[in-house]
Amino acid sequence: MATTLHSFIDIFGFSENPDSVKVQKICIPIIQRDYAQGREDTNVTRVRKGFLKALHEAVTKKPIVLDFVYGDIDKYGNMIPLDGQQRLTTLFLLHWYAAKKAGVPQEESVFLKKFSYATRYSARYFCADLCDFTPTFNGVLSEEIKNQTWFPFDWEKDPTIRSMLVMLDAIDEQFKDVSGLWEALKNGAIKFYFLPIKDMGLTDELYIKMNSRGKPLTMFEHIKAELEKQIKEIDDDVAKRIMRKIDKEWTDLLWRYRSNENGNIIDDAFLRYFNFICDIIGFMDGENQQSKVKDEFDLLTTYFKKDTKNVLQNIDKFEQFFGCWCNIPGYDSPASFLSSFMSNEHETGKICTSYNVDIFNDCLQSYTTQQFKLGQVVLLYAIITYLMNINTITRSDFERRIRIINNLIKNSEYQVADRSGDDRMMHVLLQTQAIMTTGQIDDSVENNFNIHQLKEEKEKIEFVNNHPDQAEKLYELEDHKMLYGQIAILGLENLDYADRFISLFNCDFDKINCAMMTIGDYGQIEQNKHRYQYGTPSNVEPWHALFHQSANERFEDTKEILIQLLSKHEVFTNDVLQTMIDEYIAECEQKSEYPFRYYYVKYPCFRLGLDGQENESFGKLWGEALDTKKVKVTSGLLDSKYDRSVMATKTRLSPSSYMPFLKAADAEHISREDLGQKLVYKDEYIEFTNNAYIHKKRIKEVNDDTQDELVDTIQIQQNTNGIDTEDRIIKLKKYLAEKMGI
Repeated sequence: MATTLHSFIDIFGFSENPDSVKVQKICIPIIQRDYAQGREDTNVTRVRKGFLKALHEAVTKKPIVLDFVYGDIDKYGNMIPLDGQQRLTTLFLLHWYAAKKAGVPQEESVFLKKFSYATRYSARYFCADLCDFTPTFNGVLSEEIKNQTWFPFDWEKDPTIRSMLVMLDAIDEQFKDVSGLWEALKNGAIKFYFLPIKDMGLTDELYIKMNSRGKPLTMFEHIKAELEKQIKEIDDDVAKRIMRKIDKEWTDLLWRYRSNENGNIIDDAFLRYFNFICDIIGFMDGENQQSKVKDEFDLLTTYFKKDTKNVLQNIDKFEQFFGCWCNIPGYDSPASFLSSFMSNEHETGKICTSYNVDIFNDCLQSYTTQQFKLGQVVLLYAIITYLMNINTITRSDFERRIRIINNLIKNSEYQVADRSGDDRMMHVLLQTQAIMTTGQIDDSVENNFNIHQLKEEKEKIEFVNNHPDQAEKLYELEDHKMLYGQIAILGLENLDYADRFISLFNCDFDKINCAMMTIGDYGQIEQNKHRYQYGTPSNVEPWHALFHQSANERFEDTKEILIQLLSKHEVFTNDVLQTMIDEYIAECEQKSEYPFRYYYVKYPCFRLGLDGQENESFGKLWGEALDTKKVKVTSGLLDSKYDRSVMATKTRLSPSSYMPFLKAADAEHISREDLGQKLVYKDEYIEFTNNAYIHKKRIKEVNDDTQDELVDTIQIQQNTNGIDTEDRIIKLKKYLAEKMGI
């Protein structure tokens, strides 16, 4: 029995030789499953679109040859398909559509009536009635069919009919603008291999066994088959090699990461890593990947089709990205390799990361979700780059280089991004590749990681080369929870203070905050010129903002004040810091000079979050906008800038904000309606200015309008530098006691 090539049209009447039984009819038997290519679940929809797209290209561009169709031919010429039911049904529907659309005479399309379903009487009658029906093709095709008198309502419950209607709508959408469809089909644009098995006498048991493969294929199985097909068109030997690796080496690799959810074995892990590889390919081509729909069939067509640009490099990358994890010299698994140089806390010889140490497992389990961050993409790519070059990169070089990458990722949250119309990820990956393969930062790669961090890493590369004995001290400082890879707040020139810094930040954060303010106003000014950034009692985020170079102004002032603090003691404790605070307050009071820093240090309400009852503090104060282009904002200048409110949010004043000078005097009468800027007593209120308190009264006039009348001005005594010479909070308390009975 020979295998021959046929179209759906010429299969009818075919015989292997003149003396054999001819195919008179194709009948889908009762034992076969329902037609499934029109189901509406996600996987089938994807397969349907891919199949129709391939058929569309066959009739408009290049003819296609489908896979095998074979079945039993009885003595009457009835062919009962053993394999190919789904394809044959789709071809029947496509030929019906083409014939009706082209107005083909009935005698030319009569073969359509030779295709029938025996799964249910309804499916059988539907196929027959459909052949006698000619639609108008106005509107939705399936709705026009269901509106016919010959279409009973209960036919919609038949899964085969329901699936056929979905497929007909999909065919109409795909082929409605194709001219000459019928002629293309007649001329053999779509063919398949046909293997007749004459008088085989198929039993129900054999059908059941053979159709166990009829259960829905997983997405992994579909992708694997399509991938093999695409690569075969390029190089059959390469396709065989990769399929062999998928079935053995890569399955062994992924087996330990298998998931039993939904009956999957390694399917999901494979597909997630496949998505990762395709994203890397896309990024390196300068494409935006985050906005793309993760459709694996589209990815296959985009990166692995024969006429795709760089398809050979893409196939090679696909093979290497899997293969590099299979046999890592000296390690029995990817997990043991990763744990040898990654940790969630500082360890000698390891990088400190907030990501899970088994980053490969994270990729396999969560890549297509938002849980796998772009920083992880870059770090994993760096590790893979090493594994692909493991014979030319020493272990010590790898440890140094992966630390550089880790530092860059930690300090480039904004830059490591995949924004529409932005090829930043391409440059980030190119820089990563350069660092991992050469150990140097490539200045020719523009628009990549954070420029401040790149500059610092170049300086640290030179420093480590010249001072290898201090490398470990540098790495310990980099891994500190406050620095997160960037040490600019100390600088390499102050590396001797590293132990002091570590000692300092083992103390109470609020005492550190106050101790720094005793030396100078270390606050930084944000871009809008109104917001001032300080540290907080418990939230680490504001300290990170202070200690990492950004668009904030006065970073160098913060650094200078921190270094002055570190220079005062070799070891810091809470008692040491408290002594500094007490001495500063006493000195201000003895001299009768009360700069803003004095109030900030003495009165707790200036430092939101101390009592544990307030909103989480972001260390932000809102104050007068300063034109930093015209004047350098020094600590001395800020000493006389009292008009600053405590913010309860990151960006703006809110009902939970307050003027701390008012709250310190009378917390119960702070007005939330006025964003904490007034003390309100029925029809009277007190508000703050930089050198006085203003007491006013609201007077209602005849027309119900209100007018504010000045009651009193409580002037604050100041010196020629604008610094208070009396404690304005004590003065306000006395005034409230005398005038308001508070």
